[in-house]
Amino acid sequence: MAKEKAKKKAKIKYDCSKCPAYCCSYDRIEVSDFDLERLAAYFGIPVKKAEKKFTKWWDDDERVLRHQKDHIFDSVCRFLDSDTRQCTIYEARPEVCREYPDAKICGYYEFLRWERKFQEDPEFIPLS
Repeated sequence: MAKEKAKKKAKIKYDCSKCPAYCCSYDRIEVSDFDLERLAAYFGIPVKKAEKKFTKWWDDDERVLRHQKDHIFDSVCRFLDSDTRQCTIYEARPEVCREYPDAKICGYYEFLRWERKFQEDPEFIPLS
């Protein structure tokens, strides 16, 4: 019985659909070799072309996703739909996105809930 409980995942206490996609505004969204292969397969293009089109090198030692301009956070992942605030490559997203926030709570979501309650505005978004 204890083993069954240990195998159960901790219930998450955040709702990404109520967030303006803050995690997508991180400058460094790392892309591993495996992530790059997944992206290339998703778009049906060679790995080298996917690397050139979708990524750039950060300080010459880390491959990261390219960004696009955004009306909330100035700059976000190129794969974020600015209107729906949803990932356009969800099935092919990098591992770092799959694991985020790697906890049952998300610090930004907690901050956002507090601000919305304090502002008495359920749609409030702190602008950058």
